[in-house]
Amino acid sequence: MSDTSAGERPQTEVDRIANDYFDAMVAISPISATTFGIPGHDGELDDLSPAGHAAHSHLRQATLGRLDAARPVDDTDRVTVAAMRERLGLAEEVYAAGYDAMSLNVIASPLQGVRDILDLMPQEGDAAWATIAARVGAIPTALAQYRESLTEAKGRRLVAPQRQVAACLAQIDELTSAHGYFAALTGMAERGGASAGTAARVTDSARAASDAYGDLGRFLRDDLLPVAPAADACGIERYRLMSRYFVGAEVDLEETYRWGQEECDRLDAQMREVAERIRPGASVKEAISLLNDDPAYRLDGKDALRAWMQERADEAVAALADTHFDIPGPVRTIEGMIAPTETGGIYYTGPSDDFSRPGRMWWSVPKGETSFGTWKELTTVYHEGVPGHHLQVAQTVYRSGLLNKWRRLEAWTSGHGEGWALYAERLMAELGFLEDPGHRMGWLDGQSLRAARVVIDIGVHCGFEAPASVGGGDWTYDKAWQFLTAHANQGEAWLRFELDRYLGWPGQAPSYKIGERLWLQLRDEVRRREGDAFDPKAFHRRALDVGGVGLDTLRDAVLGQEKEAVR
Repeated sequence: MSDTSAGERPQTEVDRIANDYFDAMVAISPISATTFGIPGHDGELDDLSPAGHAAHSHLRQATLGRLDAARPVDDTDRVTVAAMRERLGLAEEVYAAGYDAMSLNVIASPLQGVRDILDLMPQEGDAAWATIAARVGAIPTALAQYRESLTEAKGRRLVAPQRQVAACLAQIDELTSAHGYFAALTGMAERGGASAGTAARVTDSARAASDAYGDLGRFLRDDLLPVAPAADACGIERYRLMSRYFVGAEVDLEETYRWGQEECDRLDAQMREVAERIRPGASVKEAISLLNDDPAYRLDGKDALRAWMQERADEAVAALADTHFDIPGPVRTIEGMIAPTETGGIYYTGPSDDFSRPGRMWWSVPKGETSFGTWKELTTVYHEGVPGHHLQVAQTVYRSGLLNKWRRLEAWTSGHGEGWALYAERLMAELGFLEDPGHRMGWLDGQSLRAARVVIDIGVHCGFEAPASVGGGDWTYDKAWQFLTAHANQGEAWLRFELDRYLGWPGQAPSYKIGERLWLQLRDEVRRREGDAFDPKAFHRRALDVGGVGLDTLRDAVLGQEKEAVR
């Protein structure tokens, strides 16, 4: 497949507006520039102060004004206009409500962002480490600006819940400990080929960054924690906004809450069937214990884990390319990586614009963990790699002949992206790649966790009545924990972090399962319309070529294309 297979598309006025927005956005967001592989900003960090947030707002407003005056010339333009209005408009609503300034949670706030971006930077050679030293040296200013935003939000009575503040304090303690990230940075630089002078600058920058995180910790403890609300729930009005932001569609929250509970029950029944295949008479938890003890599914050591990830990803590319998917040449390369952090979790980072940095799956191995069970993680490789995030993100990056820079690189909606990744896992099950009982249990267990997220996240934040299985009535932390552990089988530390994540990042966690539901509904609608002519490969190509827009925009785009194809 070539990005010009349908002909090079001339740049339009709408494309210029989108490209201008993207260029201006990365100029004021060095973190975004590095994320998208745009050179020239790697030694800098974003302005996290109220003025920095205002600069993004001004850019969005100016772009929306230009879009109002623009004339789309084709369907690609019309999708761009619809997608940008939806994404930028929602971002403006979030900004106006003050949620940018108050951002503090255990997984996706500036506290994590200014450190996490370092993982995407080249780390081999003296020049690379000189750039890292410069960016680490910028952390004190960035965190001081972040405190300004948190202080402004506090003045508007917008403060993260106590549980989030306390958990972030623990993360700061870990980062700044004698064995934490900043203490280890000099050794990483020396192993990466930094000269003595550069290593010394890394040491100085790391010490200053660690001190700055310490200052942030004191601010959180002394200024925010005393006024932080005890309640975890954000309330239904804020939740409606955040749900639209993360899904890119307005969903019926009460109906979705009921559906989430039904999904949990359905998946529980399927898991019991698989447990019977693993050992007749075994419960789900007994079957999982058997899988954990089975040496056929065990890996020992990080090197073995990384090699296994790479082998499974490469096998998926070979099996799916040219049969179920069009996979361009550069997209056929994906790297399995062990993250330098030890927080737990697996995530994907996209390729740079020129593919000089490939798409990567990262596994952040918790400290002390040396044994890994592959029965539950094969489906995760499909989620993060092919046909999941890697195929979705990297194929869109590749489509420079069709899509403008904003559509290719920045357009991202959690419900679209995470929904696709869950859809990809299900597709691999449908294609027979998860027939092994252990691997099938792993897929179903992951699905069960995502369904439980829907119930807990919507129920807690919107104030809906808790399920009868946990006693009904008002949700509490203990009821949420009871429900989560009844439908998920990961370790306690990992699940405690997950629950904190749901409580501190309202609307994001359900977007996975809701997104999958909407992707499946879209596929079913196209299949219904096309009948015997329906081609899954063509559907995937058509849908992925739209890019990571909101799910309502995706639906309109795909069904509009399908209508034209029928004509």
